[in-house]
Amino acid sequence: MKAFPFLGAAMLALASATTASAHTAADRAATVTQVPPIAYKERILKNGLRILSLQDNSTPNVMVSVWYDVGSKHDPEKRSGFAHLFEHILSRKTVNMPYNMINRLTEDVGGVRNASTSSDRTNYYETVPAQYLETMLWTHAERMARPVVDKEVFETERNVVKEELRQRVLAPPYGRLFSFALSENIFDVLPHRRPVIGSIADLDAATLDDARAFHEAFYGPDTATLIVAGNFDEARLQSLVDNYFGAIPKRAKAIPLAIKGAEPPMTPRRVNATAPNVPLPVVGAIYKGPGASHADIAALQVMNAILGSGENSRMHKALVRTGLASEVIASFDYSEEAGGITPFAILSDGQDPERVAAALDAVLAGIAAAEVSDAELTEAKTELLAATLEERETFSGRAFELGEALVLTGDPAAANKRLDAIARVTKADVARVAKTWLDPKARVELRYTAGDGDPKSWANPKPMPVFPSVPAATGTPNALAAEAARQAPPAPTAAPAVTPPKIAESHLANGIRVVAVKTGSVPLATLSVVIGGGASTDPKGRAGVATMAADLAAKGTATRSAEDIAAALESLGASIDAGASPDGSIFSVTAPAANLDAVGTILADVIRNASYPQAEFDLERKRMTDGLRVALNNPGAIAAMVAQPLLYGAAPYGGQSGGTVKSLAAISRDDLIAHRRAWWHPANISIVVTGGIDPTSSGALAKRLFGDWKAEGPAPTLPKSRAGAALPPRTIVVDLPGAGQAAVLAAVRGVSRSSPDYPSLLLANSVLGVGSNGRLFSEVRSKRALSYGAYSSMPARADTALLSASAQTKNESATEVAEIFLNEFERLGAEPITPDALAKRRAFLEGAYGRQQETGGGYGAIVAGLILQGLQPADALDYAARLAAVTPEAANAVAAKNITPENASLIVVGDSAKFIDTLRALRPDLVVIPASELDLESPTLGATP
Repeated sequence: MKAFPFLGAAMLALASATTASAHTAADRAATVTQVPPIAYKERILKNGLRILSLQDNSTPNVMVSVWYDVGSKHDPEKRSGFAHLFEHILSRKTVNMPYNMINRLTEDVGGVRNASTSSDRTNYYETVPAQYLETMLWTHAERMARPVVDKEVFETERNVVKEELRQRVLAPPYGRLFSFALSENIFDVLPHRRPVIGSIADLDAATLDDARAFHEAFYGPDTATLIVAGNFDEARLQSLVDNYFGAIPKRAKAIPLAIKGAEPPMTPRRVNATAPNVPLPVVGAIYKGPGASHADIAALQVMNAILGSGENSRMHKALVRTGLASEVIASFDYSEEAGGITPFAILSDGQDPERVAAALDAVLAGIAAAEVSDAELTEAKTELLAATLEERETFSGRAFELGEALVLTGDPAAANKRLDAIARVTKADVARVAKTWLDPKARVELRYTAGDGDPKSWANPKPMPVFPSVPAATGTPNALAAEAARQAPPAPTAAPAVTPPKIAESHLANGIRVVAVKTGSVPLATLSVVIGGGASTDPKGRAGVATMAADLAAKGTATRSAEDIAAALESLGASIDAGASPDGSIFSVTAPAANLDAVGTILADVIRNASYPQAEFDLERKRMTDGLRVALNNPGAIAAMVAQPLLYGAAPYGGQSGGTVKSLAAISRDDLIAHRRAWWHPANISIVVTGGIDPTSSGALAKRLFGDWKAEGPAPTLPKSRAGAALPPRTIVVDLPGAGQAAVLAAVRGVSRSSPDYPSLLLANSVLGVGSNGRLFSEVRSKRALSYGAYSSMPARADTALLSASAQTKNESATEVAEIFLNEFERLGAEPITPDALAKRRAFLEGAYGRQQETGGGYGAIVAGLILQGLQPADALDYAARLAAVTPEAANAVAAKNITPENASLIVVGDSAKFIDTLRALRPDLVVIPASELDLESPTLGATP
């Protein structure tokens, strides 16, 4: 066994902002923060299984993951999407685990599980309380050695994957661009040209025999790495690994995993791709890039950050700040063999695509024509390394970084070496790689506009190569053992003792509450400013004021311009995350702890002195409007927006937090100033500091930043009633012709966060539809494969919240999904919830709550929410006790009272011609509203009386 405790400790240099305005000394303070290296141990078994272990006994949890060196690049000929399909298949059934038992073994004990596929790998991972380590190892050994690939699993998961494709690719406005058009044109000869998710045609053509052959060809301990991170004993772990994995044989007829061939130079051309629901065109460029082990990777990452990372980036300043684009993205993705560089811009409404393309080309040419500045170089490095620091805040984040580095390079130490390589990048390196890889004579010009979505519009003119197939399976297929013959999963051990963090509270002399919690040892901290009021205080006809006031606050103060603020924050490894919910506004910055003082100084100026310059206001209002135009082409987003006025009517909660096209046009700069003066008041503010920072230091920082803030005028009065009276249930169909899927949402009114019924309804809702073991997921996905997922939610609110069930499905099955939702609403109150079922749902909620508390930002968000909902920060510590007090009878009773089909309003957004007749039979009272006539500011939603 090899140990690598301190490989390549990279130094994160956080340099001063170099702007012309008058800044405080804190803005200019340069600091150096060490990014903690990932400490791990490595071992390889005789059968080829590699084991990486990362011990962290500060957490009560453990993550167990298996990474197979099998990705979409290994998909057989005419079977694109097969590795992704197999990601679903291998999660479901083994000789000793019936279908979906893995979900129960994780969620029912307070854990969470998932899996993912890329071109290079497929991984399966679970995070559970540490006492279930052996259980999870057993499940992975089951899936590796004894999977059941039968007709039930194959057919169900193929249908689920097709719904996933519709939801992620066909329904969103830019899904075809990201999933189909880019890879088709980045690659010519490598199998990466095919989409990871595959195509409906290839999925339909696949057979059960194909699946068995694919498994036999590629899956075994010799293609896998087991990564265990969290709270465990190293000696016991290695003993368990030997017990469960040591005897698993290698693949009998191993097929090499290496992909042969190399990409030829790019053939210059233009691609004019189309899709049926594109509200704003896209312009961009596609360049070929190197593979993960290439010497230019670090310099290209720095170059890409200079181009498109943050508001101080070259693309943002040239395209967004000039009003040409609503959004810019500089993407540099790479696999083991090759990669792609794809800078592009989503146009601002009304802009000429060729003018925007020319402006983007000027940016790309500029970075190759001359060396970047010292400030740009330092800022880009800081952003990259600060992002790494944030990822390493948790044991699971470190495990993922290690796993990705391994599958990309074959070297787990590459995760640490990468930081050293970034630190060594020079200005000359950036200029060199820009000249080499951003060659205007070796690229594809990209245009993406509204149209019929014919794949010919983005087709690569070079013929698709013929890729290898796999030999037919020869082994005997496994089958689920009879119940009496099945091996039971191992029992849990004793839970490790972990001391929870302490909450320290104080008040500044001006009334501001300060809450400080040290949540970890990684030198990363989050500072949040919590302001009561929020979107529920928006004036009539001015929906979006609170959101705009928060979003635009960093666009200028009396002493700092928008450019100054962006440059200073990004040079310190931070950015401001601001927004408004119905109950309040939250400003948050996460930064290396050594820089929190400097970052906090800027944040304090923004909150206390936001001036909303007219030019910035006009620009950002246009961007928000463009964003709404995009959302109004997405069935799921439309359904969520419709729910607010449908169930709250004209009450404050009935407004759209992000505004509407009409309300944004009506808002003025003066509205934002008036909102700030009325609501951003010391008596209405709390400061929350979390992460790797001592509470004493947090209190001193809060005092320095906000202690001398004197109130201007009386403290604001929070609304007493935000939800209004309950309204009669209605059924609304929003007709979106050509929609790739239908969104189905059923909603009732729940309770407030402070209600005595809240814990009971929260648990009842968890039984209904939280996670993969909720009834909705089971009925809609697991049993019928009608959707990629079906869930219910009830956000915490100061006043009555909505409890809603939602899913997306093909248009033809929208009525079936709606009927399932209503039936499950009825069943929840009528069918007794057993003590065992309630205990499992309680464990799942507690586990999710605990995992959120493992990051400073997550803990800060919990505390901020409690404050806005009228509760005390210390209630974060009482969550488990409140859930434990709920009885099955109480959960049933509150469900029977609140969650019934009779109380439910139903929303379906999609191509109504494909479901309207069957839906009308289910809900004869339905009203159809064309998407073009939808009025989100009216309780009638634009429906004709």
